[in-house]
Amino acid sequence: MACRVLVTGSADGLGLLAARRLIAQGHRVVLHARSPARAQEAMAAAPGAQAALVADLSRLEEVRGLAEAANASGPFDAVIHNAGVYRAPGQEVLTVNTLAPYVLTCLVRARRLVYVSSGMHRSAHPDLRRLASEEASYAESKFYLVLLAKAVARRWPQVYANAVNPGWVPTKMGGPGAPDDLEEGVRTQVWLATSCDPQARVSGQYFHHMRQAPYHPRANDVALQEAFLAVCARLTGVPFPDA
Repeated sequence: MACRVLVTGSADGLGLLAARRLIAQGHRVVLHARSPARAQEAMAAAPGAQAALVADLSRLEEVRGLAEAANASGPFDAVIHNAGVYRAPGQEVLTVNTLAPYVLTCLVRARRLVYVSSGMHRSAHPDLRRLASEEASYAESKFYLVLLAKAVARRWPQVYANAVNPGWVPTKMGGPGAPDDLEEGVRTQVWLATSCDPQARVSGQYFHHMRQAPYHPRANDVALQEAFLAVCARLTGVPFPDA
């Protein structure tokens, strides 16, 4: 059955590849890019996409605008939270990698939510005081995506929410020397977003290349999950909704 999927950060890299694969499988895809010019490039690079929405995810007011535009375009079966930055100031890393997915999760409801994390999240030393001061390392920002997936899975039992490590792949972020396969890097996101496979219809898990994988043990800390949701709500002005 065809699904309608929003893919953030889909002008290039893993997001664009995921969008192309979804379109090739017959799904209806809405792209996202940070500027009108990038949106045009995305539409040209992913023929068959329904639309490309525009928002700079480092600006929370634009994230809220993206949610409004996405909802106005019609309901979604899945959202792949792919957009991310690596070499950027801590506040931008936090906003794009963590707060934007939190806001979109709260405001754009879908049955399946896929958060593109990183194997680097396992080296994080999460400290909500840094989150509250709007600073975070890349590893910490990606840890919070696993924590968010766990919190959503627990709070919203009707939703499949999972995090994915796509591997170290040769994107602009990963660099040309990255050893993992680029096409393999998108396979799990697409599968979790659309597949009827019972192994994909799970929630609160962390995947690497189609298999559940080890993750940072603190992601299971319910008190930390709740404190994280509270800090995100305060920083963004968007409370986490009831199921």
